[in-house]
Amino acid sequence: MLRKGHCKPGSWGSFWATLALVGLATRAAQRADVGGEAAGTSINHSQMLLQRLQDLLRQGNASDVVLRVQAVGTDEVRAFHTHRLLLGMHSELFRELLSNQSEVLLQEPRDCAAVFDKFIRYLYCGELTVLLAQAIPLHRLATKYRVASLQRGVADYMRAHLAGGAGPAVGWYHYAVSTGDEALRESCLQFLAWNLSAVAGSAEWGAVSPELLAQLLQRSDLVLQDELELFHALEAWLGRARPPPTVAERALRAIRYPMIPPAQLFQLQARSAALARHGPAVADLLLQAYQFHAASPLHYAKFFHVNGSAFLPRNYLAPAWGAPWVINNPARDDRSTSFQTQLGPSGHDAGRRITWNVLFSPRWLPVSLRPVYADTAGTALPAARPEDGRPRLVVTPASSGGDAAGVSFQKTVLVGARHQGRLLVRHAYSFHQSSEEAGDFLAHADLQRRNSEYLVENALHLHLIVKPVYHTLIRTPS
Repeated sequence: MLRKGHCKPGSWGSFWATLALVGLATRAAQRADVGGEAAGTSINHSQMLLQRLQDLLRQGNASDVVLRVQAVGTDEVRAFHTHRLLLGMHSELFRELLSNQSEVLLQEPRDCAAVFDKFIRYLYCGELTVLLAQAIPLHRLATKYRVASLQRGVADYMRAHLAGGAGPAVGWYHYAVSTGDEALRESCLQFLAWNLSAVAGSAEWGAVSPELLAQLLQRSDLVLQDELELFHALEAWLGRARPPPTVAERALRAIRYPMIPPAQLFQLQARSAALARHGPAVADLLLQAYQFHAASPLHYAKFFHVNGSAFLPRNYLAPAWGAPWVINNPARDDRSTSFQTQLGPSGHDAGRRITWNVLFSPRWLPVSLRPVYADTAGTALPAARPEDGRPRLVVTPASSGGDAAGVSFQKTVLVGARHQGRLLVRHAYSFHQSSEEAGDFLAHADLQRRNSEYLVENALHLHLIVKPVYHTLIRTPS
């Protein structure tokens, strides 16, 4: 809604003095020749300029347009005495809206109206302080008034706080979907996949939409204790959301029942309210799981396909699939450890183990960077510096044998970060049997910096996961 009004009088001298500083462009170079030496002298008035612009906004000097912002559904109206030129510099929409108006009434949702002062301050000063609860309303305002730089800045803030575990990932995911922000949507999905246990135990879990739930259930990179934990989280969501039967049954069919041991499957069938209500919809999957556990994978594969997602473990934290490894002072020297995993998820392989050896090196040098001590003339060449190296993690089986026939192994390394007492997954690296290491492992980490985002109290918190993948060595029926 637009309406005419009168401009608030102000000091034109102050306004033009500020614009004169803008004309200096905050940096000017003055060439001088003193004692025969040519030098450049930098004159930086940027802080003075910012202060003048803040004074313009606060005092309303020489204001030529008044923005009256009303929170929708209330009588609350806030007035901002602004300057058409400065608003138009950032926003083409403001330039068009204010071209023939001296007073404009803007109606905004309550959360957006509450941060409109921050939004306007950004247009004057190019900076603002953001709190988590203010991210979405500020992004909405930046999108509505086409302030692209603020849009990017708030989106970057949201992605950064997701990585640190501070952001409300579920709410931000739904907002990203509504605005078409694909980068933010993917960041939210990745955080939720890597930290599903923490999210499923929080109040956010009840706000998950059926669409988001379906996206998560189809992923193989979910990090959680085991598939049974995912079933219980889904059952809790079904109890809260009470979706239509088709949605519930589709979700229940996304559980990977062959990853659940038979004894636990028996208990689910006897006690689960979700299976009591929707059991017929997953009866074929439960039968498939029991058959899979009753025979060896090689024998089972003679009659059924085993290459589908139902037979691929997710990133389980249970001892059968890996082990945690805390490396104190990781920049100090090389370390090694070993752990065991189950050969495969089948009940037939429950008692069979593979031992894995792990080597961590904080400053490994690729062959191309390793020092060559002499050239063809016998002259010694300088050795590469330690800081030229990069962290390296190698995972290899302790022995090779026939036990692993028909199976390859995908290795995943999770890197934890602590937030509000919780250890969350901040990075994940995966590689297959054909490669003993992840080529990009901690490629950008500075392990010598105590406040590195990769460290928790100067320790590197890793969780090593090895999951079997049935592949073409097992012949499946055509």
